Amino acid sequence: MTVNELSKLMGCTAYGDDEALNKNVDSLYIGDLLSWVMGHAEADQAWLTVQSHINIIAVALLKEVACVVIIEDAEIPQETLDKANEEHLAILSTPLTAYEFVTKFNTVKA
Repeated sequence: MTVNELSKLMGCTAYGDDEALNKNVDSLYIGDLLSWVMGHAEADQAWLTVQSHINIIAVALLKEVACVVIIEDAEIPQETLDKANEEHLAILSTPLTAYEFVTKFNTVKA
């Protein structure tokens, strides 16, 4: 599915241009420790995290994730959104916890 389809399916608020929203999502990855994510996330995953500072953009680009999903309505600084837009990386926002997001994803995807 695309990032845009994931966003609609999960009821997220999406930030990103057409290029960012049309990337393919193969699976989900959950992680908040950036060094851990750098060592374990895989390309084309939707990365779920509460981290929203600008450093997530560098990690997301390094790992070539499809998008970053900011969970639990964590506030996203404008600086982060601007950099993500510049790099054609979609940011999704959801009030759900990581557990709730994955559970809903597995239910609606099936």
